[in-house]
Amino acid sequence: MSKHEPKTYRKKPVAVEAMRMPFPYPEGVDPSSDGYARAEKADVIYSWVESNTAGSFEPLSRIEGREPWPESGVTIDPRDGRMVIATLEGGHWVNPGDYVIRGVAGKFYPCKPHVFAESYEEVSR
Repeated sequence: MSKHEPKTYRKKPVAVEAMRMPFPYPEGVDPSSDGYARAEKADVIYSWVESNTAGSFEPLSRIEGREPWPESGVTIDPRDGRMVIATLEGGHWVNPGDYVIRGVAGKFYPCKPHVFAESYEEVSR
């Protein structure tokens, strides 16, 4: 193998904290309203992210590109009621059924259910 070819690496086993966003939308809640994000389980997830980041912030100026995204935090997209997690890379929208992960560096990010299932297994109940 030459030094200019890719090498194979294995991901180290790490433990992360995660919670799954309710899916489908809770019965009787309009998915285009802020009510979805305030549904019981979604509210617990929102509060978990909010209390472990820079907190809540005003979303529209960021979504419209008038202000930069904060390095961390959480908000609700008023256009569709989805939770948005701010990271160094910008805003990440959490869809129903996605997992919200708190990684090894304490940063939060959404993860699609099929990727989560292939990457993680539960170690505690």
